[in-house]
Amino acid sequence: MKTLNIKQKLNRSLAFAALIFSFLLAATNVNAQKAVTPQIKNVVLVHGAFADGSGWQGLYKVLTKKGYNVTIVQNPLSSLEDDVQATNLALDKQDGPTILVGHSWGGTVITEAGNHPKVAALVYVAALQPDNGENSVQWLQTAPPAPENGVLPPDEKGIAYYDKAKFHAGFAGDLSKEQADFMYASQGAFHAQGFLTPITKAAWRTKPSYGIVATEDKSIVPSIQLAMYKRSNTKITEIKGSHVVFISQPEKVANVIIDASFKK
Repeated sequence: MKTLNIKQKLNRSLAFAALIFSFLLAATNVNAQKAVTPQIKNVVLVHGAFADGSGWQGLYKVLTKKGYNVTIVQNPLSSLEDDVQATNLALDKQDGPTILVGHSWGGTVITEAGNHPKVAALVYVAALQPDNGENSVQWLQTAPPAPENGVLPPDEKGIAYYDKAKFHAGFAGDLSKEQADFMYASQGAFHAQGFLTPITKAAWRTKPSYGIVATEDKSIVPSIQLAMYKRSNTKITEIKGSHVVFISQPEKVANVIIDASFKK
């Protein structure tokens, strides 16, 4: 009988310990969930010149799996004003604070469109970041272009394209040739006048900004990206990759966007 009582007490003690452990584990899981839940769940992605919205697919998949609501802007590329309008239309549809992300020329677009009241933070991905009164060309001319760069002069209609022979090495060097060929075939018709249009109100002056430097970029050389981001006190992350680092390294680019989604 005495042995039975000892066994009963031992079983009760073990059951109580298991119950306490389960409560502690549940509390830990709740706290962990709170820690990874973004405070800003909306993300708007803005592509650049010589591209279209399809390039964001990999990053879209990463972010949506993590619970973000992602909208991809299809820029008309007809002017800075038109691209800003397209971005503002996407921002109008958001149900709350939004992270606005721009790649390349898209950085110029979000610099202007980022003044939208729903924009909580800006993320520049190998992107241009002019200031008030500055245009994109001014920054592109601050360092010699890489030999691989294939931006062609505007044609008789004022439209600039990327040289097919240089597209893979100059634009998408860390993608397969098949991927690069698809990107070349799907590039939008970019009206070059946009590069000469000055910014009227730079949103990065009043909103938190994050900048990704693509360290192997041949379209906007890394030194230009660093100079712009340092000038604006943008939080800088360097990622090894080509100009389309958001395609080759979507998880690393997503991490910067996720960081921006937590209010500091």
